[in-house]
Parts: sequence; structure tokens; C-alpha cells
Amino acid sequence: MPPKVPVPQSSPSLTESISMATTREHDSITSLPQPLPLWLSPVYARHIVKGNFMTLSARPKVVEEAEWIAHHVVEHYRLLSNFVRVVIEKEQDGSAICNPTVCPTMSAGKYHSYTWLDSRHQPIELPAREYIALMQRWISGKIDNATIFPTDPSGVSYAPNPALVQDTLFRASGADSWVGKRSGFPKDFSSVCGTIFLQMFRVYTHLYWNHFVEPFYHLNLEKQLNSCFSHFVLTATALDMLKPDHLEPMQPLIDLWAANGTFPPQSKAYSYASLKRGTYFMQLGGAH
Repeated sequence: MPPKVPVPQSSPSLTESISMATTREHDSITSLPQPLPLWLSPVYARHIVKGNFMTLSARPKVVEEAEWIAHHVVEHYRLLSNFVRVVIEKEQDGSAICNPTVCPTMSAGKYHSYTWLDSRHQPIELPAREYIALMQRWISGKIDNATIFPTDPSGVSYAPNPALVQDTLFRASGADSWVGKRSGFPKDFSSVCGTIFLQMFRVYTHLYWNHFVEPFYHLNLEKQLNSCFSHFVLTATALDMLKPDHLEPMQPLIDLWAANGTFPPQSKAYSYASLKRGTYFMQLGGAH
């Protein structure tokens, strides 16, 4: 039997909580649906492991930056694909959890909906299932393209030690240099990877807003989802692949994770969060 869905917390009235947050912070809180999403409860925002995820995101000094970015693109896409499979694979009766009836648009809550560009580069709304399928095809095409993600091991380069390397070739900068040039990555590599991370983030937002309870909570997979997503956010922000304005649909959860210690203070994700809002959500859930 699947676990019974608990009753989510409702936020206090404006007069009850006016002293806890600024007007701008209240605007972001009161724009959330009532009751609050289950994933904003501290009890259900937990992880399968405890520890500092920064250790998984920090680039080793000897690894070239583009090689490190490429590694994380592939690894996070693999992890996300496992969760996507749960919602889009069809059951024996031909039905799927994420389908055009349940998810007619690629949405993330009431205020965020994503469009895809058609062959004429015009934005079009698609059912979430179709959007995700196109996203997977696009990302797989980029990863499998050896001109974007080189696979020849002879082209692998190591990060130079500025204290030891004197050759100006290793200190090249400006228009004739880019991240990954020494390892054979193309000039637009960082831009492509930024778009990949953004697309993956959009899929995560849909999974949280539309499918956290069904199926992930019912399958006892919410901690696995939280663990992978928090690692994803820490990595994407550390690599400058996601900026604060990109994070808006999941900002409340990012605030909560900063306040409860999931995001270490030295991380960019922590610096992008509001501790006041995060503490507010913790207090709503009875956490201290």
C-alpha cells in the first residue's frame, strides 16, 4: 500500500507572519498555492544521505574546467533520466503518469510554463511529456556529438598550475581563448552546457510541482529525488551554469535547504537563497 499523503502545512496569515519577512519575501510566499506543496515541508525535503554535497561539485585542481563541466553534464543527465523514466514510461494498460490530460503544458506551478521552439523558431506550448521527450532527444544529440563533447582521450588536458607554468600558451585569454580550448572543446561549449543545465532544471521543476506526490512520494523516492536535485543545484550554480533568475520556480526549496544546512554557506546556491524565507518554511513545518 502506498503511504498516505499527509496534510501539507498552510502558511499563517499576513498579520501572523509580517514580522518574519520583508514585503518582497511575503509576495513570494503568498504567491505559493495553499496549502503549501508537500516538498516545502522540512520532513519531506530530506535526503537519503547526510553530508556536504560540495565535495561532489568541487573541481579537482588537476582537472581541466571543460572536462569537469562535461563530466557533470553527463552524470546529472543520467540521474535525471532515472526519474523521468518513472513518470513517462507507459504501464501495461498503455497509460503513463505524465500524460497530455494530466500535464497539458510543461508547467511548474501556477506561474511558470515553458515553451519549445518549433522548426521556425517560434515558441509553442506542448504537453509536458512531449516537451521532455524533445529535451531528451536534444540533450542526447549534444552529448553524442563528438565535436561538442570530444571523446578522443589523446585530447584530454590537465589544468595548469599557475604557480609552476610559465608558458603564455597556458595563460591565453580574450577572444582567442575559451573554456575547454586546450582539450578540443568548441568555442560555444559553455553556452551549450548552460542550455543543457537549464533544460534539466526545467524538468526537475515539473517533477516537483506536478509529480512529487504521485509517483515519487508514493514510491518512497522523494529522498532520492531531493538528493539528486540538491546536488544538481549545487553543481550548476558552482559552475555558473544557472543564475539566480533561473532558479525562481524552486526558490522556496532552495531557501529551505540553505536554512536547514543542506547548502553549505560557502556555496553559490546558499548565497542565492533567502535564509529568512527558509527559516519561515522550517518553522511552518515545526523544524528548529
